Amino acid sequence: MSRFFTRNLEFRGRLVRGVLGALSLITGIILADFYLWVCLGLVALGLFAIFEAVRGWCLMRACGLRTKV
Repeated sequence: MSRFFTRNLEFRGRLVRGVLGALSLITGIILADFYLWVCLGLVALGLFAIFEAVRGWCLMRACGLRTKV
C-alpha cells in the first residue's frame, strides 16, 4: 500500500494542482449562499487537489493512468 502513495508529481504538476485546488475552494466558498450541493462538491474537490499538491501525489497516476502535467 505504501507504494501506492509514493510521490509521483514534479514541481509543475504540484503547482497546477495547488492553483486549481485553491480556485475550486474559493469558488465553492463564494457559491455557498446560492447552491449548497455545488458548494460542497467544489470545496471537497478543492481540498483534495490541495492535498495532492502538498503530498506530491496524484490519484490518477497512482492508478496507472498517464496525465499530461
